[in-house]
Amino acid sequence: MASAAEQLAANMNFASFQKATELHKRIWFTIIALIVFRLGTYIPIPGIDAVAFESLFNGNSGGLLGMFNLFSGGAVQHMAIFSLNVTPYISASIIVQLMGSVYPPWEKLKKEGGEAGRKTLNQYTRYFAVVLAVVQSASIAFGLQAQPGVVVSGIGSAFFVASTVVALTGGTLFLMWLGEQITSRGVGNGVSLIIFAGIVARLPIVLGQMLVQAQTSGNYTPLFLIVFGCVAAILSIVFMERSQRRLLVHYPKRQQGNRMIGGESSFMPLKINTSGVIPPIFASSLLLLPTTAMQFISTTTLPAWLSWLPGVVGALQHGHPAFLVFYALLIIFFSFFYTSVVFNPEETAENLRKYGGFLPGIRPGKRTAEYLDYVLTRLTVIGAAYITAVCVAPELAMMAIKSNQFALGGTSILIVVTVTMDTVAQIQSHLLAHQYEGLIKKSKLRGGRNR
Repeated sequence: MASAAEQLAANMNFASFQKATELHKRIWFTIIALIVFRLGTYIPIPGIDAVAFESLFNGNSGGLLGMFNLFSGGAVQHMAIFSLNVTPYISASIIVQLMGSVYPPWEKLKKEGGEAGRKTLNQYTRYFAVVLAVVQSASIAFGLQAQPGVVVSGIGSAFFVASTVVALTGGTLFLMWLGEQITSRGVGNGVSLIIFAGIVARLPIVLGQMLVQAQTSGNYTPLFLIVFGCVAAILSIVFMERSQRRLLVHYPKRQQGNRMIGGESSFMPLKINTSGVIPPIFASSLLLLPTTAMQFISTTTLPAWLSWLPGVVGALQHGHPAFLVFYALLIIFFSFFYTSVVFNPEETAENLRKYGGFLPGIRPGKRTAEYLDYVLTRLTVIGAAYITAVCVAPELAMMAIKSNQFALGGTSILIVVTVTMDTVAQIQSHLLAHQYEGLIKKSKLRGGRNR
């Protein structure tokens, strides 16, 4: 027999959506916030010669700049104030979460600090994001100055560096704030939706370019192969993201006053991909860091003992075999790492024991925690393999056909599909909460009439 929540979910329709005025406000707030983000991708930083920079970008759009341009929603192409996007914030999140596992004071904050500890770690993340944004924006400013004709003549060197750092760092801080506002007052995860909006905004342009190339060459085979691969990737992502392992949980009967309560059974759903879209985002951010730094370092000034550095960093650029190997390894690492962060078997087993729940045939407490860890590890192996295949297989295909359309890569498709599914799930939960509120109001009105 279906539960009350499942029955309500089955009865949700357009009429119930029309009545959910609070959800309408959240959706409109999210849309307006994303429009503000898109407008910011067209506001250039001061002192840039647009024609000279466009020529520079077109000559390097197939590599690192192309990847940055994708995740920034086209902001890099215009050298806009949102060119850094939320990349510093993501990198800072990686640092704080890693430190939270190896640095005892932060580990204590994460495990025992509760809500206050979580807020403190979030504040540390913001501080690190500001530092990284300043460093990256300063590197970009010095790198632009080194390119002839990109900076408008007559602008002082110190003024250009200072204005670029202020503009790019301010843009990143604004996007961090905007993402938090979307999370709290809108629908979905704000940071993920900002990345999602940037990728989706590039899709029509990328598809148009591919169609023009196919018409010019008269060869439509690569286009069909890419479209077929994207459809297959979307279907596999939806199937795997909705897959879960359900563990049966029993609750024994107990007497409360003159009534017997409990004696029910429920399921504990464990997703195959508990870490979500975080592993490829973290892996991409980490791999972009050394190549970004190397873009703004003069190889002629390197000492002899560092002469190997440009070759190593060059091998880690997008499209090289070493990049794919490290990309796959980092995805697997972050799949296990982030799963351990978001799901604690000991805490879950303790919560089950407190409420009297138990897994059939397994003793509560330590044995339950060990069993949950065993099941979750096996699921994470499958999930990590699935994410790695989805992200790496399209990269291999694009290398084979010599395409550099990053918007149709595995990471981009995974982000778009996963964020879409999470946002739809949140909309459904808001609709479900609205229906519950309606039922409660009706029951109160009936109770008042009976009196």
